[in-house]
Amino acid sequence: MRLLHTSDWHLGHSLHGVGRDREHAAFLAWLADTVVREACDALLVTGDVFDGSNPPAEAERMWFGFLADVRAKRPGLDVVVIAGNHDSPARLGAAAPLLGAHGVRVVTGTADPAAAVVELAGAVVAAVPFLRPMDLPRDADPTDAVRTVYGAVLAEARARRGGRPLVATGHLFVTGCTPSILSERRIISGGQEAVPVEVFSDDLAYVALGHLHRAQRVGGREHVRYAGSPIPLATAEADYRHQVVIADLHGDAPAAVRTIDVPRTVEVIRVPRHGAATVDEVVAALAALPGLDPDEDPALRPYLEVAVALARPEPRLRAQIEDAVAGKRPRLVKITATHTGDGRALADAVAGVALADLDPRDVFARRWQRDHEAAPSPALLAAFDALVDEVRAGGAR
Repeated sequence: MRLLHTSDWHLGHSLHGVGRDREHAAFLAWLADTVVREACDALLVTGDVFDGSNPPAEAERMWFGFLADVRAKRPGLDVVVIAGNHDSPARLGAAAPLLGAHGVRVVTGTADPAAAVVELAGAVVAAVPFLRPMDLPRDADPTDAVRTVYGAVLAEARARRGGRPLVATGHLFVTGCTPSILSERRIISGGQEAVPVEVFSDDLAYVALGHLHRAQRVGGREHVRYAGSPIPLATAEADYRHQVVIADLHGDAPAAVRTIDVPRTVEVIRVPRHGAATVDEVVAALAALPGLDPDEDPALRPYLEVAVALARPEPRLRAQIEDAVAGKRPRLVKITATHTGDGRALADAVAGVALADLDPRDVFARRWQRDHEAAPSPALLAAFDALVDEVRAGGAR
């Protein structure tokens, strides 16, 4: 059996106010063609289908349009989808009865372990979605709680496997992996930032993971994989290799795995490539950028981030940069200013971080430590995580 694993689409995403619909549409068209070209038997989507709990209509149109397109092109295809931390379980699962009649299984919770097991012709999938605090056993260590949930779902899957390979999914942060700090949120409650790879038992033929945007294998296991996002979701992800994973299942053996690169529709440019430069250096570099092509689709122009090192206030900084990029092909989406002239010793200097680039829990922890001698307790952080999760989901459960 051949599986295609993809994740973290974030339909409806915008990069500093610029919509990504054109890029997502190009990816979904490419993905449908790839499923056909590779003669895939099943498609696994491991969470964060949407960028938010209340996706715009165009994002939902692309989602349902893709499902109709890929099933028309590959009628026998099975599709298994799990909810991620950006998805609203209620919203994503609303159409599950209708989709189920067309070979698409959407799993949003694990309250009933049996309902999280998806039987395919050539495999049994323990389809575990993102686990919210209310999905985990209370008063338990977070890692033990995650193990308990996986144990229950996998026990049901083993009872129904009938000699077929076992596949598991997850939307979480596994220890030892590399996150993108500016675009991936902490998502394990109770103060536990990650779970060990040992959560996934040795009898699994393939483990399809979501949440981390950098595609990577886990713990040296070729068959335990983050597929990564199909497009860069932050300028910091400009150098990521975006891909999908093809996993061929053969009995109880680990799947044979290979990857296919996703074509990038819109490039991301940073000036300078690394670090920050002075205003004069930045303006000179921007002057060397290629000019506008009047025949080019504006939606395909590269995104541009400019990083400036400031030794003193520059009230006209934005105007200077905007003047420098006027008539240039890349479109300015972000200016990052690093203040270096604060009068302190170099060893004591700390680069400033924009509020939009901070994780909500970091803001909470810093404020707490400003007013109290001790750091916030794991229980308090768990309560804060649950509150943030509820706000992001819009109260939908």
